[in-house]
Amino acid sequence: MAEIDGSTLDRLFAVIAARRGTDPGLSYTAKLLAAGRKRIAQKLGEEAVETVIAAVAGNGDGLVGESADLLYHLLVLWADAGVAPSEVWRTLEARMGTSGIAEKQSRNPSS
Repeated sequence: MAEIDGSTLDRLFAVIAARRGTDPGLSYTAKLLAAGRKRIAQKLGEEAVETVIAAVAGNGDGLVGESADLLYHLLVLWADAGVAPSEVWRTLEARMGTSGIAEKQSRNPSS
């Protein structure tokens, strides 16, 4: 079994990207990609709401499951938009050690 760490997201992204253009009748991922960005974004939003509901309800198992669904749908959106996970990882790495408040102010100096 593969080590369980952040590389799981990279491997999942590779599977998602490989589903582009495959038969939507055989793959939920292919079906989502064929439906387009609006539908993918809608599903991502639904999963975000379900994740929040599980968290507020104190449902730990539900939070884990919904978080997995949320990450999956985010990766599908990235694949559709041509965003590689490594781009996001580099941005996160660059922000490490920077105060969240300072980082936000650097993006929006008026706040």
